[in-house]
Amino acid sequence: MKTAFMPLLAGFALLGCNDPGFRGVPEVRVATAEEVAQCRAVSIITNEPGLYGPVIGKEAELYARNKMLERARTDGADTVVFDPVDPNLPVGELRARAYDC
Repeated sequence: MKTAFMPLLAGFALLGCNDPGFRGVPEVRVATAEEVAQCRAVSIITNEPGLYGPVIGKEAELYARNKMLERARTDGADTVVFDPVDPNLPVGELRARAYDC
């Protein structure tokens, strides 16, 4: 009975490895507004981390940022500028502009 669950667990583990929210998106860089002055604007992207707290909130924010980078890549962008957030407050929404540089 235990062996029937092993392929299922392995499948979930592989899905997590392929999820850009966990692995990141190396094809898209994060820049400042000054660095994209000569680039073509592609899209505006928003996302909500969904989880809050001193430990898991930061991980949820990183996951949400990575998913935004993936969205930028699918939109045809190679650079993202995130709007600043207050590091002392929980992040309810992330907002970024995607560019093709």
